[in-house]
Amino acid sequence: MFTAAAEGLLHQARRIQDEELQKFCSRVVKLLQKEELGPDAVDALQRLFLIVSATKYKRKLEKTCVDLLQTTLCAPKCPEQLQLLCTAILRERSPSDDLNLSCDHVQNSRQLSLVASVLLAQGDKKEEVRSVGQRAFRVLESRQPEGPSLRHLLPVVSKVTHLAPHTLHEDQTNLLSKRLVDWLRYASVQQGVPHTSGGFFSAPRARQPGPVTEVDGAVATDFFTVLSTGQHFTEDQWLNVQAFSMLRAWLLHSSPRGPSSPDTDDKSELEGSTLSVLSATSTASHLLPPQERLREKAFEYCQRLIEQSTRRALRKGDSDLQKACLVEAVLLLDVLCRQDPSFLYRTLSCLKALHARLCGDPARVRALLPIAQFFLNHGEAAAVDSEAILQHLFTRIPCELFHSPMLAFEFVCFCRDSLPVFGRNLDILRRSFPNLFKLLAWNSPALTSEFVALLPSLVDSATAVEMLHTLLDLPCLTAALDLQLRLSPATAERPLWDVSLRNPSCLEASRDPQFQGLLQHLLRATASGTTERLAPLHQLLQPLASLTRVVQCAEAVPTLLQAFFSAVTQFADGALSNQLALLLLERSDSLYQVPQYEAHVHRVLSSQFLVLCARHPSLVVELAKELLEFVGSVSSVHSREAMLTAVVWAVGEYLSVSWDRRCTVEQINRFFEVLEALLFEVTQSRPSATLPKCPPRVITVLMTTLTKLASRSQDLIPRVSLFLSKMRSLAQNPAPSSDRCGEDAGAVCTRAAELLTLLKMPSVAQFVLTPSAEVSEPRYHRDTNTALPLALRTVSRLVEKEAGLLLG
Repeated sequence: MFTAAAEGLLHQARRIQDEELQKFCSRVVKLLQKEELGPDAVDALQRLFLIVSATKYKRKLEKTCVDLLQTTLCAPKCPEQLQLLCTAILRERSPSDDLNLSCDHVQNSRQLSLVASVLLAQGDKKEEVRSVGQRAFRVLESRQPEGPSLRHLLPVVSKVTHLAPHTLHEDQTNLLSKRLVDWLRYASVQQGVPHTSGGFFSAPRARQPGPVTEVDGAVATDFFTVLSTGQHFTEDQWLNVQAFSMLRAWLLHSSPRGPSSPDTDDKSELEGSTLSVLSATSTASHLLPPQERLREKAFEYCQRLIEQSTRRALRKGDSDLQKACLVEAVLLLDVLCRQDPSFLYRTLSCLKALHARLCGDPARVRALLPIAQFFLNHGEAAAVDSEAILQHLFTRIPCELFHSPMLAFEFVCFCRDSLPVFGRNLDILRRSFPNLFKLLAWNSPALTSEFVALLPSLVDSATAVEMLHTLLDLPCLTAALDLQLRLSPATAERPLWDVSLRNPSCLEASRDPQFQGLLQHLLRATASGTTERLAPLHQLLQPLASLTRVVQCAEAVPTLLQAFFSAVTQFADGALSNQLALLLLERSDSLYQVPQYEAHVHRVLSSQFLVLCARHPSLVVELAKELLEFVGSVSSVHSREAMLTAVVWAVGEYLSVSWDRRCTVEQINRFFEVLEALLFEVTQSRPSATLPKCPPRVITVLMTTLTKLASRSQDLIPRVSLFLSKMRSLAQNPAPSSDRCGEDAGAVCTRAAELLTLLKMPSVAQFVLTPSAEVSEPRYHRDTNTALPLALRTVSRLVEKEAGLLLG
């Protein structure tokens, strides 16, 4: 968040018009043309940078100003602050066609890094990436490894490697690999000399550098790493840190085989052989090619970091650095073993011991993710079963650390990215979906898109019903997790509580034994294969429904439901479709009461109910009893309008012998009587403040469904015709109530008239309202001589002929 003063400056910068900006550019030009660039030039460039960076669109600058910015950037004697400001302004204008920067003649590595940052921001229209990379390597070749400014080049080389690795020659790749070996393994273990300005207190004895130390204060007895500490660092020690930061990316991009090379698979056949073991231990490292030697030194560096991570850090900053370096070391070992399987046996014992140690250290639990990734990638080749590691990972971490946003994101990304290598362990992932959903429930805004991608792999026929229950109860799960944290005596990362809910009333009530079983079911770690009615728990947790986190989770549920059904409908058979349809009916009036949640979910459930019916039309006949109970016991049409409309439409569409031979006249008559009573009830009830008017969509769908059923059982046609005549009269003479009354009544009247006209010709009505499956073929809609267009034209003429009657 910006301060009020910073917000004021940003608004002021955004309001500057082009004319004012051009005047200011003229002032900048005059200042940059002076021989001595003083504080006025710095202040003017700072203001110009604020102006060009305050808006999302590119501000237009005078060409003279842009040229002077480039000249100032390339001036050898220009102060560093001014060069940085010129670089920042030019980068904000990228990409730009009026740049004439070139790095071909830049010798100073620091200045080269600034020019390169501007050029690389332009894209690669003029092969800027290649020219920058070639120049950086020429400067790198011309200097010794202990040069004072080489560390400015490494970010440039790393960026070029990422953008265009194919532009580097083999000799350049070998050169940087040799340099990285020197910086990683042979950096000084003595601290640097502090910069002093002379004087009485700068005695020679005081300036003698001491050895670097470990994070626990002990003197370092091995080579320097990023975890070595000291008061002052030498240039090669800084290069050591930079080399480690780019090492994994360089190994991935510079390896001729890459992580998924076919050569790796061939070489893995020799992993257990004597040749492989001997080659890993007896080969002199200085005789190896540059790439293999770099891998060897990188392996030693990672082992050293893992050893240093066991030390107890004296400062919190060093402890945080230990955790980050431990994760990076394990990721590096994974890359090394993929590129050269001979490292695998030397790595296994180390990582097994590391995993055993980290399991008891909650502070370093993030390192368990790359360890699990390592055993997933290499467990089969090394004959190591990773099931126990994954079991611990999925059952314990989400349950205990769901409130850590960074861990939650990394955990879900690990699951998503590891899907191709899970293999038979995918069942563990699927059984653990209740735990994974805790991460989603607590961090739904950030993790929704990741779970949309992950859901198709989580759901199967065995867990689909239970998972749908869990998705519908996701906001309730968020409230339960919030309650769990409030009841917890000690939590490592407590969230900021809502002040209005310091002591919610449900805290004490949740200790009641009748709620404990429901809470335990909702907070279960693995799939249980059973479902529970959580309506009492919904009431208990209702005071937490207004929490921002719960509301955000509720907003994500419709998107997740769409992803769930998109995956389920790909494999659901008739039995599973019936189960899911029953669940939709059951849960439509059993949802956690979050504002707007019920309406949004009903829209998704109603549409998906129709999708299930379309894929399995016999569902309506097989669930006739349950559907009759649903439409006969709808207590409030308004609370479940979308679901009721979908069910009534599905009955009219699929309750037919053409879809299922088991459909009987008795079933059609039973549905007709129930729907007729429902239509009578919703149309005869008087609107009031507590009972608003029935939506016209429900009325028209009910009328249409009754007409469809009557066309299939023609004994019902007189009853429908009489009812439709009454509906038309009622719609033509409505009681005055609202502005939309006339429009709604017109829609009902029009539909009633159309249906009445169709029923005057029962054979046409049956053909139009209950078309056969062949009618869905394109020719019935494209060819004007086929039966369906002809029938529709006939009905249209009948409607026009009796237009006078409809108005009477």
